[in-house]
Amino acid sequence: MKRRIASWENGHSVPDKFYGPLICEALGLSATEPGLAHIGSQDSDLLDASYPASPEAAFDNVDRLWRADLNGYEPLLTAEPSEPAWNEASLRWLVAPEPAFPSDQSGTRVRVGLADVATIKATSDMFAQLDDRFGGDHARHAVIQYLSRDVAPLLTGQYTEAVGRVLFSAVAEATLLAGWMSYDACHHGLAQRYFLQALRLAQDANDRRLAGSILSAMSHQATFLGRYTQAATLARAALMGISAVATPTLRAQFHAMEARALARTGDCKATERALAAATNALDSKNTDDEPEWISYFDTTELAAEAAHCFRDVNSARQAVANAENAMSGNHVRSDFFATMVLADAHLRAGEPEEACRVALDALDLGEQLKSARCVSYLAEFRAHLSRTGNSSAVVRDFEDQAAEHRLWIATASPTTG
Repeated sequence: MKRRIASWENGHSVPDKFYGPLICEALGLSATEPGLAHIGSQDSDLLDASYPASPEAAFDNVDRLWRADLNGYEPLLTAEPSEPAWNEASLRWLVAPEPAFPSDQSGTRVRVGLADVATIKATSDMFAQLDDRFGGDHARHAVIQYLSRDVAPLLTGQYTEAVGRVLFSAVAEATLLAGWMSYDACHHGLAQRYFLQALRLAQDANDRRLAGSILSAMSHQATFLGRYTQAATLARAALMGISAVATPTLRAQFHAMEARALARTGDCKATERALAAATNALDSKNTDDEPEWISYFDTTELAAEAAHCFRDVNSARQAVANAENAMSGNHVRSDFFATMVLADAHLRAGEPEEACRVALDALDLGEQLKSARCVSYLAEFRAHLSRTGNSSAVVRDFEDQAAEHRLWIATASPTTG
């Protein structure tokens, strides 16, 4: 970094499109200062949430996002998601022409083969396990560093079309993981931008199933942020867009995401219809035909989604029954969410003592999790508990014990995006 600064000071080079805006801000310079005229336009480009127009645009966008994220570029980390971007992405993907391929494959760039793709997938799988066990904010920077340092050069490397397609798919899946982890850390604008780049990469990989799953992730985030109409639309777009190649498990997941959005609107009948469609789809699944990355979505996971739905339409007993069936014992964060939904359902059923007992289980389960979303679940429960006005010995004891847990302490100033 010292050499870089010296080079700028001596006029041998100018700050690049990431460092330039930071220098302008730190030194109080305008983007029109000599040597920095290119910076003002780059700043807005970095925060753009539009759907990439080409594979090359996606390569450039995601590379810049990774570098800016690694360097803690505050406007990006605190950016809000764009509602029009959700609608644009689903429409652009649905009506997209044939998958594109980079036009320039000449020169002396690094050669990329299937072994490189296998390495990306294995590394992403490892990070996904860490994400599940410790939360999105645990190894998020490590994921981004790997993508920026090791994966970005491969995207602009030299490869055959066959290798390129599987490369794009692997990088889309890894970028989807980066989006999930950023969402879990409640960097919502950044997460949305990762999802958008992943969707474009999946489009050019001709991986319709993965693209549908990315739209499903966008739907999940939109519901969390209270954009229920957009969330339902994204889930329906996923269903429509992969109808020709959809597997039962994917259809079940997309129906479940639609149900989550509908439940938040209070539409009980529509929610139940969507959940019934999810159940029927999952009952017909053939494990041999399912993508490996959707294998986690099983009856236990669907029960967790149903528990959320019934809680949100105030069917507390059904929420309790489903939440009790949603504990896998294999996925720490998912089990935490299911346990908190169970606690909240007991609270809504007029059982504050049982709710507190279950919430303590969740706090113990989540002690290793670094997840702003987990904090938001606890904050919601804490607010509901305070509104009950219950001051029984059990509730007071719960509050004393909860005060010793890191996640509960964090609810005093939750980050929910």
